[in-house]
Amino acid sequence: MGVNPNAGQPAQAANLVNVPRLITAYYADRPDPAVPGQRVSFGTSGHRGSSFNRAFNEWHILAITQAIVQYRAGQGIDGPLFIGIDTHALSEPALASALEVLAANGVPVMIAPDGEYTPTPAVSHAILKYNAGRKTGRADGIVVTPSHNPPEDGGFKYNPPHGGPADSATTQAIETQANEFLQAGLNGVKRVLLERALRADSTHRHDFIGEYVGDLGSVIDMEAIRDSKLKLGVDPLGGAGVHYWGPIGERYGLNLTVVNPDVDPTFRFMTLDWDGRIRMDPSSPYAMRRLVGLKDKFDIAFACDTDHDRHGIVTRSVGLLPPNHYLSVCIHYLYGNRPGWPPNASVGKTVVSSSMIDRVARKLGRKLYEVPVGFKWYVDGLFGKWLGFAGEESAGASFLGRDASVWSTDKDGIIAALLSAEITARAKTDPGEIYAQLTRENGESTYERIDAPANAEQRARLGKLSPNDISVSDLAGERIDQVLTTAPGDGKPIGGIKVMSENGWFAARPSGTEDVYKIYAESFQGAEHLRRIQQEAQAMVGTVLNKASV
Repeated sequence: MGVNPNAGQPAQAANLVNVPRLITAYYADRPDPAVPGQRVSFGTSGHRGSSFNRAFNEWHILAITQAIVQYRAGQGIDGPLFIGIDTHALSEPALASALEVLAANGVPVMIAPDGEYTPTPAVSHAILKYNAGRKTGRADGIVVTPSHNPPEDGGFKYNPPHGGPADSATTQAIETQANEFLQAGLNGVKRVLLERALRADSTHRHDFIGEYVGDLGSVIDMEAIRDSKLKLGVDPLGGAGVHYWGPIGERYGLNLTVVNPDVDPTFRFMTLDWDGRIRMDPSSPYAMRRLVGLKDKFDIAFACDTDHDRHGIVTRSVGLLPPNHYLSVCIHYLYGNRPGWPPNASVGKTVVSSSMIDRVARKLGRKLYEVPVGFKWYVDGLFGKWLGFAGEESAGASFLGRDASVWSTDKDGIIAALLSAEITARAKTDPGEIYAQLTRENGESTYERIDAPANAEQRARLGKLSPNDISVSDLAGERIDQVLTTAPGDGKPIGGIKVMSENGWFAARPSGTEDVYKIYAESFQGAEHLRRIQQEAQAMVGTVLNKASV
């Protein structure tokens, strides 16, 4: 799949979503539960979709919220439910729908005052802070966001009392119950008018900004950033943290400039992503074209996606730092500059993240904890404080507080961004230069993700492969050392396969929404070696998948 010729160019009128039509479809259209694409479906980050294709409508949110009410009652969760929204157009209507159900069921709800947006990490931190020391009356939360997805999308995810993404058993229970409500025409769903919900005794306002910003010094060395007088630039990409950065700069005395304070549900200020669509992805060089163009005005600059759980780091030395590079730098820095962390705190990575992380962790003498794709696999480790840092190749990360206290069990783009300033302040060099140093010590990585065609039957087959399905013994001229279908850290299925040699590897996973599968590949022997790995990966996987079509 090639790069669109308009990638990196400013969005034009033809690229903008028609917001009135989107909202009308949310309220006017009804999903048909007999159509798979119109049912409630929780992926790695909740239920997502667009009202244009009846995948994210009022009925979905009413049904999911009632299912969450019943789930929390069954689990004995009777404390407050913290709820936050991002700036996507469908988030406001979905919040209204959720509040109508929550108030009708008497659930105590904590929302931001004055309709303020709330980042995912602020919700996670609020849950954890409220639940600290409690054994009863525990809180949980909902975040209304489709993350960095295009403007026409909506998203809705549930965070249990541990503060992080719900596990598969929890989401399956909620999904099943919600679809039963859809099938029954919402029979059993309680609801009151929004005006009554907002005035209900069970609905409370919570100062998410004040709490989150006030606690940042416990996880980031804000004094070091302040004293360095570094010039910092941040682009919230029109997202939920847009009104957090000003208070962060003011409270901690930072020389911080918000380069774009605008919020617009069409996200017309974005440059187009690789496929010519608007997508608020801070790891994309196309979506980040504007901030990269400002790199020489700042000592370090950064951005976050729409719910601020992902980060993008722009350095003077190299521009936008690829996520795998920055994760490696974070690990290298944190485990050498957090004396309050346990000496046995492990490093968390996904099976499709760079092996540079393995090499850095090995030099640090830290155990590696490798999990499938999805931040939910890190929750127990962060909550239990035996993971110091957890990161994903898709630019998501969180880590313990400076005293090893749990900070957030969900991805936190804000602290990941601020950490780049701390690193620059204390190391006297930026993360791009530090990564160059890591390559001199550990070898240079060439990493890429590509897509290959696969029909539904083939994708299903890919998700069920076993090591025995790979019959070859070499990968790009090297002996294959391991073939994995479960993650080494937790033993959970990776939903595909990973083939590894000494200096390279590939992983193949099916897409959940498109007729493609994803090939992640990395080489420590250069671009030509990477091409060989990718070609052989497609040949190996293609041979297996073609059997599914016979």
